[in-house]
Amino acid sequence: MDIIHRLGRASAADVHARMPDPPSATAVRTMIRILEEKGHIRHEKDGVRHIYLPTVARESAQKSAVAHLLRTFFGGSAKAAVAALLDGSERPLDAQDREELIEMIQRAESEGR
Repeated sequence: MDIIHRLGRASAADVHARMPDPPSATAVRTMIRILEEKGHIRHEKDGVRHIYLPTVARESAQKSAVAHLLRTFFGGSAKAAVAALLDGSERPLDAQDREELIEMIQRAESEGR
């Protein structure tokens, strides 16, 4: 999804070529087919090729992916996910990052989230 969002439109070969350590081309086409079946992307014909386009806004796809990640690995707990990110980060947060996160938490509190 990320590659298709970045490119705006892409063939399966485009996606495969831009993946770090890609699986087989067949596996990439299978993933693309599943994304299309789920309605996340659609295709247009370009001769014999299919060109894939996102049907879901990037922000919406990100939120859905994060929600799935939280449910799958952290029992739905944002706190557990943030703790894992802070504990396992290869790049520690700098002062500005910490301040921005504090401001986001304070804003969420004031909005009752």
